[in-house]
Amino acid sequence: MGVGAAADAAAYGNCGADTFGHIVQACAAGRADSDQRRGPLELPHLAALGLVDAAEAARNAPLPIERPALRTGRFGYAAERSRGKDTPSGHWEMMGLPVEFDWGYFPDTQPCFPAELTQALIERGGISGILGNRHASGTQIIAELGEEHLRTLRPIVYTSGDSVLQIAAHEERFGLDRLYALCDVARKLVDPYQIGRVIARPFIGESAATFVRTGNRHDIAMPPHGPTLLDVVKDAGREVVCVGKIADIFAHRGVTRTLKAHGNQAVMDSLLEAMPETRDGSLLFANCVDFDTNFGHRRDVSGYARALEEFDRYVPRLWQAMRPDDVSIITADHGCDPTFPGTDHTREYVPVLAFGASVAPGSIGRRASFADIGQSLASHLGVTPLANGESFL
Repeated sequence: MGVGAAADAAAYGNCGADTFGHIVQACAAGRADSDQRRGPLELPHLAALGLVDAAEAARNAPLPIERPALRTGRFGYAAERSRGKDTPSGHWEMMGLPVEFDWGYFPDTQPCFPAELTQALIERGGISGILGNRHASGTQIIAELGEEHLRTLRPIVYTSGDSVLQIAAHEERFGLDRLYALCDVARKLVDPYQIGRVIARPFIGESAATFVRTGNRHDIAMPPHGPTLLDVVKDAGREVVCVGKIADIFAHRGVTRTLKAHGNQAVMDSLLEAMPETRDGSLLFANCVDFDTNFGHRRDVSGYARALEEFDRYVPRLWQAMRPDDVSIITADHGCDPTFPGTDHTREYVPVLAFGASVAPGSIGRRASFADIGQSLASHLGVTPLANGESFL
């Protein structure tokens, strides 16, 4: 979740993007009302941590949302140093490894993939052909081509504004193992193109009206180009517990345990269950994928607002589960403004909220890199300092 267009947003075509600000304004104006939520956005616990203060500082303008008088966390916002606005770039940078090279991207043309890549995927993947071959929203292209996929069993292969190749196929009729194997083939084929991720997108259903993606998504990322905080913590003999898709984003490097969870609620429940059984000095890292996948990319303002309010209710439970010397940080890897044209990520500042019994509340201002997050955690955990970032703890 972004909190306002970054200083370099114009270079990405994202001037005016403001994920959080636009959601707040839509809720205040009644434009985010639905059968499932109504009225102004209510985030009392995140606001107490300083989320609204951080957003107002980033956008340099007030927001029409209530907040308590006292702050319980350290708050600020961070600029991305990496050149992309994608998932690996954001996550790797927050763990101390900015991506200062250019990812490869597929052009927004039809077809979008080079003919030699497509032919190699067909031959080495043992398929009769592919469907799609263009930029698309994942849910839309499945609705559009899913029935033809069932008739032909040709996988749906597509991309987006990110450095990614995605393959959608029916989990039962095409087969989950077959889809994963095809993505393994694709991963090797796209390496020369410097593509960040290959993503398996399994779905079920029998018609355009009933197709739905399942929780068996699998990301095959290019391995990080250097050590991250995950490697440093693991090398120090500590646990690195990854919840949701985090392990995939880091190509399972520096990970000691993975907890599979699909959806924000399952991710947060898994995180809370893991906390009491995880040793002191360890790192727990979770990704609440719904904000981006279900609401940002789908431009669902009301759904995004509802998900924020649901997440807000987890904050007191997180506080309660924390030990006296634990530190939690809530942040993001990019923006995904549901009011902005298109369906891609948006280049924005991200909020940084740090809290715990040992953390003195107050502003940490503007951070020059997401890497300050990783450096702060390295300092807190007492492990080897990272090559990038400055601690705010």
